[in-house]
Amino acid sequence: MKQLSAFLTAAAIGVMTVTAQAQVKLPAPSPAQTIKQDFALSSVEVSYSRPAMKGRTIMGDLVPYGKIWRMGANAATRVKFGEDVKLNGKPVPAGEYVLYAIPNRNSWEIIVNKGLKNWGIDGYNPADDVARFTADVTEMPFPIESFMITFGDVAPSSMTMMILWDRTMVPIQVTADIDSKIMASIEEGMKSDKKPYFQAAMYYFESGRDVSQAIKWMDQALAEPANAKAFWMFYQKARMQAKAGDKSGAKATAAKSTELAKAANNADYVALNEKLIATL
Repeated sequence: MKQLSAFLTAAAIGVMTVTAQAQVKLPAPSPAQTIKQDFALSSVEVSYSRPAMKGRTIMGDLVPYGKIWRMGANAATRVKFGEDVKLNGKPVPAGEYVLYAIPNRNSWEIIVNKGLKNWGIDGYNPADDVARFTADVTEMPFPIESFMITFGDVAPSSMTMMILWDRTMVPIQVTADIDSKIMASIEEGMKSDKKPYFQAAMYYFESGRDVSQAIKWMDQALAEPANAKAFWMFYQKARMQAKAGDKSGAKATAAKSTELAKAANNADYVALNEKLIATL
């Protein structure tokens, strides 16, 4: 009986030890990250894992040249496009995909694939490719310890998706055709009771269209009682007048914007107007 009791006690202690160990949480060696970038008329979202260099040789060794790679650790990297885009000129419809790469010393082949159920490269099927294209490699002046995917040069219809690790950076140009959609939206909006004068004026101005039409729409926006003290709108009108070559009109409008900005205690717009006036 004593031997049985001792055995049961030891077994119970062992179970308690295993249970206690099972409750220990450790940091992920390749932590997951999701990055979402507002872009064009929607967004782009990337989910991936971030392995670290840890003193290892990365390109050509840990990440072999000439072989397909899941672009990160663990599961394959996922990317979600909220609208149709082009990646380095290759069309990719709106939707969610996995990203693969075939790295080489001077360029990478990037693969956009439908295999959302794939684990890493397991299950990869070329028949599910949506797009394949080449992206050039740029050598970084300093190493990036943890694998990274980020976005830069974000403009209304273009940006750069950057893949970085060690001293390697691979830029991918992301573009979207939003002009036709916005122009159709403006045309439709002008048929409604509440016309989008300010938005239409700004889009015409920023996209290099007819600046005189932009000023007309801005005047209609400023004629609305709710916008009588909208110093930011007067500032934008002054910019439009300056572009149209109406320097005296731009100065007068900028002065009005400055007056309203001071009344609203907005030093930023006071400074913007002063800089604009100095250029006229």
